[in-house]
Amino acid sequence: MPHKQQSGRAFASDNWAGVHPEVLEAMAAANVGHVPSYGTDPYTHDAVTRIGAELGGEPEIFLVFSGTAANVLCLQSMVRSHQSVICAETAHLYTSECGAAEKHIGCKLLTVHSPNGKITVQGIREHLHHIGDEHHAQPRAISITQATEYGTVYTPQEIRVIADFAHANSLLLHMDGARIFNAAAHLNVPLRALTSEVGVDALSFGGTKNGLIAGEAVVFFKRVLADDFEFRRMQGMQLASKMRFIAAQFTALLTNGLWKRSAEHANGMAQLLAGELTGMEGIALTQAVEANEVFVTLPRRIIPKLQERWPFHVWNESTAEARLITSFDTAEADIADFVSLVQDGI
Repeated sequence: MPHKQQSGRAFASDNWAGVHPEVLEAMAAANVGHVPSYGTDPYTHDAVTRIGAELGGEPEIFLVFSGTAANVLCLQSMVRSHQSVICAETAHLYTSECGAAEKHIGCKLLTVHSPNGKITVQGIREHLHHIGDEHHAQPRAISITQATEYGTVYTPQEIRVIADFAHANSLLLHMDGARIFNAAAHLNVPLRALTSEVGVDALSFGGTKNGLIAGEAVVFFKRVLADDFEFRRMQGMQLASKMRFIAAQFTALLTNGLWKRSAEHANGMAQLLAGELTGMEGIALTQAVEANEVFVTLPRRIIPKLQERWPFHVWNESTAEARLITSFDTAEADIADFVSLVQDGI
């Protein structure tokens, strides 16, 4: 049976997906006439207002266009160079940002064993030693990823436990929310239930993986952390001159439930894919499927052929563990075609 990749889509990353049509429409609508630059326009004001309303807590909000920059600039406002950030060993901040935090902040990253992507108070506590000793970097912030790099999701209760522990130990809590929409859709809770209501101090608020072109925001619930951030953003080369086009994307995402519709669809496609693969000979899921990522071991011999038709990343070469990511535009036909190819290969 011949196989043909559907509409040029892939399971490599939600970053591979295109832009949601409603987002493009919003950008086109903003592409009229002249407005003030550098975020002093009505589009940016509207987007910031909408983000604040969704997240709660009356935060300070700054739009940027790179997820790595959002993480680094956010943490730069929380941590000094002689201090450290505690994060999961699988955190994007640690594994996939080319040492950006260490370079631009000068801080140290301390990792916690995280076989399912999530960290716990027990793991964090192991790094709380030599406090006040000038020979050792001093822990100052904890960074958690929602949803995690393994597609697992922190519940509000789990975040609250970490936040309370952080604050009791004079630490700050940062959340890398690159896939926060998928996490909220999985739990069926509002975004504020994962952020302002459970003690998060600062958030990297990511929209790119949920249908935007390049839309991220730095959000400070602990408002004192925002002091001088305008200058950090400028020095960090993240001040967009035509910011209305970043803002219009967020406005679209936060209008008519688009963020939830897109995230629910991506999550649903991941569940469908996982269900179809479950029980096949030589295939095993390695993580709970909670957001839009499926981690699965595949017969090594069929991986190259699968990747020719449906690009995806091999997460762990030694175990042939693959990461399959669904997006807002993944179709049931895509799942069917991939699964059929797997069946033929087996």
